Amino acid sequence: METLLWLCNWSTLGVCAALKLPQISAVLGARSSRGISLPSLLLELAGFLVFLRYQCYYEYPLLTYLEFPILIAQDLILLLCVFHFNGDVRRAAPYIIRVVSCVSAWFILTLQQWILDLAMNLCTFISAASKFAQLQYLWKSRDSGAVSALTWSLASYTCAARIMTTLMTTNDLTILIRFVIMLALNIWVTATILHYRKTDIKSE
Repeated sequence: METLLWLCNWSTLGVCAALKLPQISAVLGARSSRGISLPSLLLELAGFLVFLRYQCYYEYPLLTYLEFPILIAQDLILLLCVFHFNGDVRRAAPYIIRVVSCVSAWFILTLQQWILDLAMNLCTFISAASKFAQLQYLWKSRDSGAVSALTWSLASYTCAARIMTTLMTTNDLTILIRFVIMLALNIWVTATILHYRKTDIKSE
């Protein structure tokens, strides 16, 4: 069990260290953010911030959430790439304000335990909404564009690994539910990306 826990923890950290790199590389290579949903990216970032705060507050083992600061940094880089290739950097200001607001809420969340617990439950809905926003964007455009199937596949693996580590360490039901839902939605997004990619190849 200890070996499995070690493997899940470190493989998750290794994967997350490069999780968004295929997506960032795809955007830079295509010089376009076509197919990437901005609301999805922002909701995901908000979900990461709340989840990280929850783990820190309850002093869970560091290795069970160490990847989240890395993911937050990668999301911010991807966000800047999206604004850059959309050709409208001025529009970034309102979104940056929202990110700053989320960071400010980081400190407010720990004023009362019930506030943090409520935020964590809402975090699951926020993170699910981010996946549905990406799905909706794909369904509407019927084009996977510069969206990286590899990034979403790796995200599916990390969710599966985190289900295992949560069961073996904290056994926190709220976290378990979150990862199960995220696993299902990540697989759904990956399948949708691959579906529209095959469609594009056939049309060519």
